[in-house]
Amino acid sequence: MKNLESVEQFNNIKAEGKSVFMFSADWCGDCKYIEPVMPEIEAENEDFAFYHVDRDKFIDLCADLAIFGIPSFLAFEDDEEVGRFVSKDRKTKEEINDFLAAI
Repeated sequence: MKNLESVEQFNNIKAEGKSVFMFSADWCGDCKYIEPVMPEIEAENEDFAFYHVDRDKFIDLCADLAIFGIPSFLAFEDDEEVGRFVSKDRKTKEEINDFLAAI
């Protein structure tokens, strides 16, 4: 998974194709829980480009997008938000795959 480097990059990525942004932080235990299976999730959902967004580095972006709990996932297709899996709860591989399959 690639790391988001700027808000400009975020805007460019979400504007073209299908993308999923995973919002997390280094200190987040539930984020660390899901990280080991993210490569499998990416491989099973090749339609999407996946990006990691550090909540602490992009706190204003998170506020603009109403991302108040992590880990959270936001999906875009051609600049339109097509799905969000946003909560403060721990997420499983199955829940994330179900979310992506519903898009």
